[in-house]
Amino acid sequence: MSLINDDLQDLLLNYCEPESELLQQIDRETNLKVLMPRMLSGHYQGRVLSMLSKMVSPDRILEIGTFTGYATLCLAEGLTNNGIIYTLDINVELEEMVRSSFSKSPYNDKIKYILGDATQTVNKLDEIFDIVFIDADKKNNGTYYDLIFDRVRPGGIIIVDNVLWSGKVLQEKQDKDTKNITSFNDKIAEDKRVEKLILPVRDGLFVIRKLG
Repeated sequence: MSLINDDLQDLLLNYCEPESELLQQIDRETNLKVLMPRMLSGHYQGRVLSMLSKMVSPDRILEIGTFTGYATLCLAEGLTNNGIIYTLDINVELEEMVRSSFSKSPYNDKIKYILGDATQTVNKLDEIFDIVFIDADKKNNGTYYDLIFDRVRPGGIIIVDNVLWSGKVLQEKQDKDTKNITSFNDKIAEDKRVEKLILPVRDGLFVIRKLG
């Protein structure tokens, strides 16, 4: 999924902060036990998410798509003392693994892990968010974006993963999944309510800042 070669990726890792032991453990366990472990954010992208969170110093974060909790913990690193991260996922099979990892984290008390259909559970959250990270089923990126937009404060950021789709967005003939990604990217490009840029990090991160 990385858009750069392995040698350059290794160099980037040499110049960023190291992973915690817990994050290393989550990475190993995900690769050993979970289908499609490439969905994990991983070391470099995790440090990018951590840095963005620390720059914002959020009181409230929403994550749509927990997977095994790696990105959750990276985002949580920037929370204020009274901050909370809500993370939504539909995969109950991973619940035991995820809760176990969270329980070992210093951020455990700041994490609200909610299982269910995110298009439904997000409506139960009475919060205004400083950061939203969307990394779930890609066909619903636009749906999630519309659902959360009014819940993001002016100046808050929305981060969407996998928007370069292994470079397939460059292809003239696109399969259904790639068309969904391209349609979402076009939607954001045309949205005058936000500032936006795509970071070519791993599989592409769309960073979107809501205007005042």
